[in-house]
Amino acid sequence: MEDVLQHLRENSAQVVVPLEIPTEDQLVEVEEEILIPIPAELREFMLKTGDVIYGTLEPVTVADPQSHTYLPEVAANAWADGIPREFIPICVSDGQYYVISQEGEVLLWSLDTDEAVEEWSSIWHWAKDVWMES
Repeated sequence: MEDVLQHLRENSAQVVVPLEIPTEDQLVEVEEEILIPIPAELREFMLKTGDVIYGTLEPVTVADPQSHTYLPEVAANAWADGIPREFIPICVSDGQYYVISQEGEVLLWSLDTDEAVEEWSSIWHWAKDVWMES
């Protein structure tokens, strides 16, 4: 995890209006809004990488309700598109959803087949194999 975090931080794009790291209060507000607990691993991930801009993928955020990556909005769209309600989307790419289970496993969910087509044991493995390769 530390090597992934270090790589992302060192290579994060510098932008005019940077993202903000979420607060614990913002995470609790989002949990109340989406009516499902944020898995511990996703919570830690957002607290450590919530301000990172890297590659072409944009993981969900919770600090700015106006952002197109705001978790409650992304979740509402994902669930409306047919993602099972027990999963929380972490990223949208080319009309596909990367989702996380309450146990912390990350899945690439196919809307065509209504099942997982790829999986990673943790969000940190997903970040290394997918986000850092984007």
